[in-house]
Amino acid sequence: MAAAVAVQADAIRQEAGATTNHTNRVKWAKQAFIDPQAMANKMSWAILAANAASTLAQIQAATDASLLSAVAAAVDTFADGT
Repeated sequence: MAAAVAVQADAIRQEAGATTNHTNRVKWAKQAFIDPQAMANKMSWAILAANAASTLAQIQAATDASLLSAVAAAVDTFADGT
Protein backbone atom coordinates (compact mmCIF):
# COMPACT_ATOMS: atom_id res chain seq x y z
CA MET A 1 0.00 0.00 0.00
CA ALA A 2 2.97 2.33 0.50
CA ALA A 3 3.51 2.30 -3.25
CA ALA A 4 -0.12 3.35 -3.81
CA VAL A 5 0.40 6.21 -1.35
CA ALA A 6 3.50 7.36 -3.25
CA VAL A 7 1.67 7.16 -6.58
CA GLN A 8 -1.20 9.23 -5.19
CA ALA A 9 1.23 11.77 -3.72
CA ASP A 10 2.80 12.16 -7.15
CA ALA A 11 -0.62 12.64 -8.75
CA ILE A 12 -1.40 15.36 -6.22
CA ARG A 13 1.95 17.01 -6.90
CA GLN A 14 0.85 17.37 -10.51
CA GLU A 15 -2.78 18.38 -9.96
CA ALA A 16 -4.17 21.80 -10.77
CA GLY A 17 -3.94 24.46 -8.10
CA ALA A 18 -7.69 25.00 -8.39
CA THR A 19 -8.39 21.45 -7.15
CA THR A 20 -10.55 21.46 -4.04
CA ASN A 21 -8.41 21.29 -0.88
CA HIS A 22 -5.25 21.57 -3.00
CA THR A 23 -3.08 23.29 -0.38
CA ASN A 24 -3.78 20.62 2.22
CA ARG A 25 -3.46 17.87 -0.36
CA VAL A 26 0.03 19.11 -1.27
CA LYS A 27 0.97 19.13 2.43
CA TRP A 28 -0.31 15.57 2.66
CA ALA A 29 1.70 14.58 -0.44
CA LYS A 30 4.90 16.01 1.06
CA GLN A 31 4.38 13.96 4.21
CA ALA A 32 3.56 10.90 2.12
CA PHE A 33 6.80 11.28 0.14
CA ILE A 34 8.83 11.57 3.36
CA ASP A 35 7.53 8.26 4.70
CA PRO A 36 5.02 6.46 2.46
CA GLN A 37 4.92 3.42 4.73
CA ALA A 38 3.94 5.50 7.76
CA MET A 39 1.22 7.22 5.73
CA ALA A 40 -0.01 3.86 4.46
CA ASN A 41 -0.20 2.65 8.06
CA LYS A 42 -2.24 5.73 9.02
CA MET A 43 -4.62 5.26 6.11
CA SER A 44 -5.07 1.50 6.28
CA TRP A 45 -7.98 1.48 8.75
CA ALA A 46 -9.88 4.12 6.81
CA ILE A 47 -9.45 2.12 3.62
CA LEU A 48 -10.51 -1.10 5.30
CA ALA A 49 -13.55 0.63 6.82
CA ALA A 50 -14.55 1.98 3.41
CA ASN A 51 -14.50 -1.59 2.15
CA ALA A 52 -16.23 -3.17 5.15
CA ALA A 53 -18.68 -5.04 2.93
CA SER A 54 -15.82 -6.87 1.21
CA THR A 55 -14.78 -10.32 2.31
CA LEU A 56 -11.24 -11.04 3.48
CA ALA A 57 -10.64 -12.91 0.22
CA GLN A 58 -11.79 -9.89 -1.81
CA ILE A 59 -9.53 -7.55 0.16
CA GLN A 60 -6.55 -9.87 -0.22
CA ALA A 61 -7.23 -10.14 -3.96
CA ALA A 62 -7.53 -6.37 -4.46
CA THR A 63 -5.98 -5.16 -7.69
CA ASP A 64 -3.45 -2.35 -7.92
CA ALA A 65 -6.11 -0.20 -9.54
CA SER A 66 -8.61 -0.76 -6.73
CA LEU A 67 -5.95 -0.01 -4.10
CA LEU A 68 -4.94 3.19 -5.89
CA SER A 69 -8.60 4.18 -6.05
CA ALA A 70 -9.09 3.48 -2.34
CA VAL A 71 -6.06 5.58 -1.39
CA ALA A 72 -7.21 8.42 -3.66
CA ALA A 73 -10.66 8.34 -2.05
CA ALA A 74 -9.19 8.54 1.45
CA VAL A 75 -6.70 11.36 0.88
CA ASP A 76 -8.99 14.25 1.78
CA THR A 77 -9.78 12.62 5.12
CA PHE A 78 -6.08 12.93 5.98
CA ALA A 79 -5.29 16.12 4.04
CA ASP A 80 -6.51 18.46 6.74
CA GLY A 81 -3.46 20.71 6.96
CA THR A 82 -1.98 19.12 10.07
